[in-house]
Amino acid sequence: FPDSFLASSDKTSFAFRKDFIRTYLERDVPMFGPRIPATTLERLWTMLAHRQGGILNASDLARSLDTSTQSVTRYVDLLCDLLLVRRLTPFLPNIGKRLVKSPKVFVRDSGLVHALLGISDFQKLAGHPVSGASWESFAIESLLSYLPWRSSAHFYRTSGGAELDLVIDFGGVRQWAIEIKRAASARVTRGFHEALIDIKPERAFVVHASDDRYPLADNVDAIGIRELATMIATAE
Repeated sequence: FPDSFLASSDKTSFAFRKDFIRTYLERDVPMFGPRIPATTLERLWTMLAHRQGGILNASDLARSLDTSTQSVTRYVDLLCDLLLVRRLTPFLPNIGKRLVKSPKVFVRDSGLVHALLGISDFQKLAGHPVSGASWESFAIESLLSYLPWRSSAHFYRTSGGAELDLVIDFGGVRQWAIEIKRAASARVTRGFHEALIDIKPERAFVVHASDDRYPLADNVDAIGIRELATMIATAE
């Protein structure tokens, strides 16, 4: 959204995004399928923003919206088709562990996340519970825009706590494991190490909020978004 990004003030940028949401819901969305109440879709979109990067629980969302699970699934499908929401599927290696098999769901544009939640400037974002998830989704969308052809993106999680924010699968032949941290310095967790043991990726990275690159462990580097995006784009 160049007009929002280049706006003269946070207030103007926020107003542009709020207008975009309203226009999209009231005018554009009805053109793509059966009539869906704009208020219902806005509530769902906002609920997904509150749960940014969470595991999709259509039944829970349906109860909150007083509608059916099938309707919620259809609404989420529509938002995904319109490139407003990303459904990130789990990476499911055959390793004999109990794996989380439901997808994660992100509102793809972090600026729209903030507008849906009424976050109008950086100060409000810094103290908001969604700030970490917003940064994670921003990093994921930035990296996936460089994803090579025939590659796919997933997350990994077991019932025992092993977890990776992003697994890039290069044609089913090799994988890169990626953890995302909002802090300017990176550290690895026990769940990250356990996930590396499970899936044995070719390379592993912890994305952090600066441009510095340095080793954290054997075959694990802390890295900035821009450098990792370049590596993904040129991976063979």
